[in-house]
Amino acid sequence: MTSSFPTQQADLQYLTEGGQETEIMYKFGFELREFALFPLLDHPPAVVELRGPMTAEEAEDYHSTQIATLATAEVDLVETMTFNNVPEAVGVARAATRAGLAAAILFTLDSNHRLHSGPTLKEAIEAVDAECGSDRPVFYGINCSHPLEFLPAIEPGDWFERVRCLRPNAAMMDKISLCTLGHLESGDPVDLGERMGAIAEQYPHLDIWGGCCGTWETHLEEIARNVRAR
Repeated sequence: MTSSFPTQQADLQYLTEGGQETEIMYKFGFELREFALFPLLDHPPAVVELRGPMTAEEAEDYHSTQIATLATAEVDLVETMTFNNVPEAVGVARAATRAGLAAAILFTLDSNHRLHSGPTLKEAIEAVDAECGSDRPVFYGINCSHPLEFLPAIEPGDWFERVRCLRPNAAMMDKISLCTLGHLESGDPVDLGERMGAIAEQYPHLDIWGGCCGTWETHLEEIARNVRAR
């Protein structure tokens, strides 16, 4: 039996963490190999194969071991973040269902307001839902994108009701640059909070909030305050 995650409830909002990796690296001075907060392999294989995007079948196989491990730990939800293509999202959703877990897929958008692999957010969500059928994710989200990147991607339609979670970057800057600046680019926390509050007012079904690159408790406080006020 697949686990479930609570559906939206009136006046109940969830606050997640901010950009842990950029904060730990640039605020506290720790090095994170390959930007990984928790490396899964201390001694990776000597030979690493580099290739193009995974197929859905390859992604299901690749992610299944970690998802099965999370299932044994009795987690409530598998949330995958910063995805930028449809096949990998499909594979994760299928692997999660096979392990009896609910899955949430968070896509990231670039300055063209699309996934790096090409589709719009609407096209990606509708494609994953169509390919997964009953194995579809329980909800979607957007992360590692500033509101100025993802707001133009929000098209009218029932498809956006499938999006529950927003975790923006602190600044409107190329994602790779944000991770390699050598310092924490925190943007304008007050402005970010106000933007997120306005989004909450316009789309009241959104109920999971947080941050990504460059965000920390100051941004979360501003987001929470503005969302609650709206």
